[in-house]
Amino acid sequence: MTDLRRRLPQRGGGIFLTDAGIETTLIFQGGLDLPHFAAFHLLRDEQGTQALRDYYRRHAEIARKNGAGFILESATWRASPDWGDKLGYSVAALDEANRKAIALLHELRTELETDRSPMIISGCIGPRGDGYDPGKVMSPQEAQAYHARQIGVFAEVGVDLVTAITMTNTNEAIGVTRAAQAAGVPAVISFTVETDGRLPTGDRLQDAIEAVDRATGNGPQYFMINCAHPTHFTDVLDGEAWVQRLYGIRANASECSHAELDNATELDDGNPIELGLQYRDLRRRFPHINVLGGCCGTDHRHIEQICMSCMEAA
Repeated sequence: MTDLRRRLPQRGGGIFLTDAGIETTLIFQGGLDLPHFAAFHLLRDEQGTQALRDYYRRHAEIARKNGAGFILESATWRASPDWGDKLGYSVAALDEANRKAIALLHELRTELETDRSPMIISGCIGPRGDGYDPGKVMSPQEAQAYHARQIGVFAEVGVDLVTAITMTNTNEAIGVTRAAQAAGVPAVISFTVETDGRLPTGDRLQDAIEAVDRATGNGPQYFMINCAHPTHFTDVLDGEAWVQRLYGIRANASECSHAELDNATELDDGNPIELGLQYRDLRRRFPHINVLGGCCGTDHRHIEQICMSCMEAA
């Protein structure tokens, strides 16, 4: 067990940045081919691995320059069994890809971490299905079994936590949390919401967070929102106790709905300055929200603006 697993430093306050929309950045700015949006596929060769190094360094340098913490989120959103099978990976090859993804983050932490910018290694867990559409919802038991192997690999190679990104339903979030508990690794759950602030299943964000907590004994270290624009969820946040469980935001650059983004032929990168100010306003309302990054359409420009706006308001 890593020492950081016992007490994650981001729970103690201070701003911790994360990266931006890794897949959209690598595809639209890097010109890279990511079948099924699988960034981990780049780890097959040194050229792809170097592209990931460069991506992480660019974002981590923003944290270093501003004295913020940084969460290194692995490029493994698609590195789970069903997606690996679609990409032609055997079980053993998928395990090795997950190991390589975390080894890269250990290498980067050794290179980049400073006293003013502590760096946390997170094993990224993606949904079994589409990140916008829950499709056939698993039971919590099925979800735990599905995600257990990837989480087990992460536990073996020394992640500080696992973060489930774009969770569309409570059952899968419960299963991920239970799998992490069984492996002895802290878990973070990040839900995606639609333009009305509700999960793709129609559940209220409050109900989803409370349901996961009830089913897991307040298992997640904290919750996040990702893959939605601040205008989609700002109005559903209030001063009630459940909001105190929400520590992180990884917003989309675009105000478009998930359906509109799916049908778009060009990347909508929004307005980085405006997005930074929206994060600042959220932080002023909820100063405990301190894990700040981006999702689809965002890149290092957005993270820089988010950092500048929120550091100035701190």
